[in-house]
Amino acid sequence: METAVQPAGSATLDVCAPPPPHPAITTSDSEAAIAVRPMLKAPKPTPGACDDRRMEARFLIGRLLNTLVARFPASWPLIRAPMRRFFDRHAEGWDERSGAGSPAHLAPLAAALLHVRPEPERALDIGTGLGDGALLIAREFPHARVRGVDISGEMIRRAKARIGLDPEGRVAFKVADAAQLPFDDDSFDLVAQLNMPPFFAEIARVLRPGGYAVIAASWGPQTPFYTPDPVLRRGFRKAGLEEVESGEAADGTYLVARRPS
Repeated sequence: METAVQPAGSATLDVCAPPPPHPAITTSDSEAAIAVRPMLKAPKPTPGACDDRRMEARFLIGRLLNTLVARFPASWPLIRAPMRRFFDRHAEGWDERSGAGSPAHLAPLAAALLHVRPEPERALDIGTGLGDGALLIAREFPHARVRGVDISGEMIRRAKARIGLDPEGRVAFKVADAAQLPFDDDSFDLVAQLNMPPFFAEIARVLRPGGYAVIAASWGPQTPFYTPDPVLRRGFRKAGLEEVESGEAADGTYLVARRPS
């Protein structure tokens, strides 16, 4: 359920979709290090007044929904169905419109992963959308089994098409509600999400002792689904997690927390 809608004036990067992850694939540099390198951005044509109003409306709606979920999780059932329909309708061409999968989009998540050590055995990407976050995690941690979930069936269908045949089943996607994850307690060493409202209690439930939680926003406060650090810290503290690191990468922000061993 990623909503990395680029703010007006930022660059649109033409980046090809990454190839399917596989344990045998190796690279000379860390995927995370590559993603957080400084990027030159070409100027983007100024949108018209109608486009400006549309983007502002989406930003305000996204921020309102994110605030409701982060501060009042009980509000989620009221907005779950409209959210699912929105992302089902907009799945086609989502990467081109939102910049999903570009280095700028993934930079804060990639930077956060540098603080996850040792390498996780099992990782979960919540609100995976077209699967970009899950694929980045799979590349950064080549021995981890990665699962990506999203409330949108159409997003998941397209994410599955990207990985093709994966005999080892190292990366897999499924439709799931972030508020009611279909996994047992203590299932993952890493739970990550990019441009998603946080469900703190559910993240803590599926996280193993000693495991890491990562919350990242591609455009920082300009991201529609953005949760300020004080809210993240308070939510994780209430759920029993301790902050490890927070920071910025490209135009985005991230916070890493850990469940005590």
